[in-house]
Amino acid sequence: MTDLPRIDLTQRLAGRVAVITGGASGIGLATAKRLAAEGARVVIGDMDATTGPVAAGLVGGLFVQVDVTDEAQVDHLFDEAARVYGSVDIAFNNAGISPPDDDSIETTELPAWQKVQDVNLKSVYLCSRAALRHMVAQGRGSIINTASFVAVLGSATSQISYTASKGGVLAMSRELGVQFARQGIRVNALCPGPVNTPLLQELFAKDQERAQRRLVHIPVGRFAEPEELAAAVAFLASDDASFITGSTFLVDGGISSAYVTPL
Repeated sequence: MTDLPRIDLTQRLAGRVAVITGGASGIGLATAKRLAAEGARVVIGDMDATTGPVAAGLVGGLFVQVDVTDEAQVDHLFDEAARVYGSVDIAFNNAGISPPDDDSIETTELPAWQKVQDVNLKSVYLCSRAALRHMVAQGRGSIINTASFVAVLGSATSQISYTASKGGVLAMSRELGVQFARQGIRVNALCPGPVNTPLLQELFAKDQERAQRRLVHIPVGRFAEPEELAAAVAFLASDDASFITGSTFLVDGGISSAYVTPL
């Protein structure tokens, strides 16, 4: 029997340049580490001027401070990645917030609604647009936008603006995936279930009952780890996902497939 050629997965993304927003912590940082381990050069875009450079140092990459709601700053992030490293091959548009004043529609006021929409949805529009300027010229690229499982089903613990913003990310990603498919560019929406990140820990720290209400719906019986989402992003970024675009890529521990899960 002829030996099959071996694939070195540690070099699956060799030569690729990846821009990650929200890259200084949580899913973003885990993904930065994973993409770098697979050979990519990583540019971390984040608001935090303290943790951002540390994160970039961990992956031997570049840090660019960015407010993802600001068009000029977003354009600068992607232009700087191309200037320093020569291309923009992967865009993981991941920055997002889930503040406590975004709750039920009955109690969430307009300023809270608008802030979440700006950070979670407007930023994905701006980042996708900036990435596409480079990717269209190159004739290749992979964009992964962080949506959520709440983009495909209603949440038991309402965060009305967050849910609406993630639904928008999902719909926009689907349309971009269709629109740019013949130009060599793939666009997919990553839809995580609840992930064990500082954002989630903060959300549930003062309300254990709320956390348990989430856990009861997860067939796997636990929250995801950031590294599990990072693995999904690495796959979508790679040529292994060459026929996947416009997808709703659920990494949710089975939540969206479950009718009910007993304790």
